[in-house]
Amino acid sequence: MLPETPAQTAGPYVHIGTFPYAAGLTIGWNARLHELVRDKEPGEHIEINGMIYDGGNAPVTDAMIELWQADTNGGFHRSSFPGWGRAVSDFTTGEWTFRTVRPGPVLRRDGSVMAPHIMLAIFARGVNGHLSTLMYFPDDPDANSRDPILSALEPARRVTLVAKRQPNAEIHSYRFDIFLQGDSETVFFNI
Repeated sequence: MLPETPAQTAGPYVHIGTFPYAAGLTIGWNARLHELVRDKEPGEHIEINGMIYDGGNAPVTDAMIELWQADTNGGFHRSSFPGWGRAVSDFTTGEWTFRTVRPGPVLRRDGSVMAPHIMLAIFARGVNGHLSTLMYFPDDPDANSRDPILSALEPARRVTLVAKRQPNAEIHSYRFDIFLQGDSETVFFNI
């Protein structure tokens, strides 16, 4: 088996195969994958906005982001809530958005409890496979301080995983920017 070459990263064609709507193709099945929540979905409806920055702090305008999360009760696949979504960064600005519900705390197999969080997978040009990170909420300082993953990190690194609350009159809104490299590099996990 031959090793990977740079052309075998997520590459410039990731949108055609995984999010054709964003690539300008008229396949409508994936046009709203960034909206996980419907009007009657129970729980607190939220919006998450962000950008992905490369090592030179330039926006990555061709990234795809997948979101995985628990429902409002901390469960997976126990309700009509899908728990999965996909968004792409705007090809001009680099901005991406998800509309979802605020997840509940998650019980781990070892009996410990994770603070409410969202898992994000980033696919982009120059990234082999994908990068995985977690987004926590600033509204949960007590739960965050007991979270087994956050508490295992140095305090200076923890802040890269906590979103910022944004003013928004319509919906609770959070900002989560992801830095691929540099002084503000986001913590990534080998998942």
